[in-house]
Amino acid sequence: MQVDSALNIGLQGFQDAQSRVTQAAQDIASQTVSDSTTGSIDTQDLTSSIVDLKVAEHDAKANAKVIQTASDVLGTLLDIKV
Repeated sequence: MQVDSALNIGLQGFQDAQSRVTQAAQDIASQTVSDSTTGSIDTQDLTSSIVDLKVAEHDAKANAKVIQTASDVLGTLLDIKV
């Protein structure tokens, strides 16, 4: 695998995780706001959204490590070539 493709894969994965974090946060906020008027919160939906949020967080961290590793490899290759 080339370093630039690893960077692109890591960046795309990070952006996907960021989108999922945003969606999960919106779901959590909308459930708690709309359910506060009725007095009951659907714990199944809320739990699912919180799990989605944590999974997306771990995905973002993993992709950040991919980006960092690709950056380190690229820096090492440039040091060797120069």
